Amino acid sequence: MKDNKKVVYWLLTGCLLIFLMVIVGGITRLTNSGLSISNYKLISGTIPPMNEQEWQEAFELYKQYPEYQKLHYHFGLEEFKDIYFWEWLHRVIGRFIGVVFIIPFLYFLIKKQLSRSTIKKSLILLGLGAFQGFLGWYMVKSGLVDMPWVSHYRLAMHLTTAFITFAYALWVALDIIYPEKKNIDFGFRNLLRLGMGILLIQIIWGAFVAGLDAGFIHNFWPMMTEGKLIHETVYTEQSPVWRNFIEGKSGVQFVHRYLAYIVVAVIGYIWYRSRSIQLTHLQKNGINFLLAMVFVQFILGVFTLIYAVPIWLGVLHQVGAFMLLAGMTYTLHRFSK
Repeated sequence: MKDNKKVVYWLLTGCLLIFLMVIVGGITRLTNSGLSISNYKLISGTIPPMNEQEWQEAFELYKQYPEYQKLHYHFGLEEFKDIYFWEWLHRVIGRFIGVVFIIPFLYFLIKKQLSRSTIKKSLILLGLGAFQGFLGWYMVKSGLVDMPWVSHYRLAMHLTTAFITFAYALWVALDIIYPEKKNIDFGFRNLLRLGMGILLIQIIWGAFVAGLDAGFIHNFWPMMTEGKLIHETVYTEQSPVWRNFIEGKSGVQFVHRYLAYIVVAVIGYIWYRSRSIQLTHLQKNGINFLLAMVFVQFILGVFTLIYAVPIWLGVLHQVGAFMLLAGMTYTLHRFSK
């Protein structure tokens, strides 16, 4: 039997592992652990240093790069071990995801348990996974040259590709779980597509905020600073003005702040519009989940900001983004062919 339950479990396991990897990636970022491993060894890199000599060799390698020389020059071996752990775990989960996707795919292919359509979609998934691995290496490389931090553009590409890979894997699983025809309102589907597009843009700017450490400034809400909705550095930090909104800390935070209101408004409008059309039970559940989740995520964002991004809140906010994307993917799928 093609596209059976085992295939669905395989795809959902992949979704869960991507979810876990992004959480660990968030912790890696918030603990400043991402540049602790400066080389890339696909196989042997899965085994961490096993004795004092190997730890000392890894530490000596770390000392050759800008993060140690400019930021962590006061670190001893024990502090290095702490940051090494999160980056190592992040990389190991990434390799494990590759194994989980490739080995079962080949098994299902040999056993002829995949339809032609699912084979094509699975190949796209494998391509996205490989590209995601490349982007991880490409991102880390940017922090090993002159400055002890990674390019926020490369971080955004790495994170957004992870979100898209998760959403696509979930979509493929939903294609198998719900093969029947759907009740489609094309105008409403286009509204959901708009919501998905805006949500992805918000995720990109969230990555910009993370990459520039822009969550550690202007820690007020709803004002950016006391008595001001817009801080003057939003448009004066960079020149020309437009660069403020993609490279300036204040400008990037400004976009992420106010785009959040737009995301809430669009999903609120989706819920409002849904009341005037006939919905299936599953469609209604998806829209109600979206409405609830967008408010939870908005509140998490506010608290993450005003408390200056404590690790646990930063990670929760990232989890909220994942759940919101999952809800949007599910709901859009319920209104698509």
